[in-house]
Amino acid sequence: MDEPEQVIEYWQWDLVSFLLGCSFTFEAALLDAGIPVRHIEQQTNVPMFITSIQTRQAGRLSGPLVVTMRPIPRDQIVRAVQVTSRFPGMHGAPVHIGQPEAIGIADVNKPDLGDAARIDEGEVPVFWACGVTAQAVAMKSRPPLMITHSPGYMFVTDKRDADYAVV
Repeated sequence: MDEPEQVIEYWQWDLVSFLLGCSFTFEAALLDAGIPVRHIEQQTNVPMFITSIQTRQAGRLSGPLVVTMRPIPRDQIVRAVQVTSRFPGMHGAPVHIGQPEAIGIADVNKPDLGDAARIDEGEVPVFWACGVTAQAVAMKSRPPLMITHSPGYMFVTDKRDADYAVV
């Protein structure tokens, strides 16, 4: 596996490209709503977990869903769902709330990728779909070529986060 800064040498005329949304897009909206974002507070990368939830197979591609986790105060969970639901192209609403073991996460303090996030008293782990799912699918499906991002290093654009919100 190679990690080049430029992919031009790998590009072929018959490749298809697309961008996956990122949950980082809705974090400013969470903060604006007064909802803390722990990995920003800790200045670390968001914790990411490979789940037991299988993606829908597309041709020969299949694999597990990867999620990000943010601890949310119990009394702010409904608001967090409302805020993030406005960003359906950027992973939108959570895919799971609480009980990490129900989605195959043995220890919420030991992420598969990223950094652990402290969960304080009165907080609940909340999980959103993650674009790193593409890497998990690639590792399972083993396509001959796949160009994707590294966890925590996303596509950068001049569009504002709010441009992706549904009003």
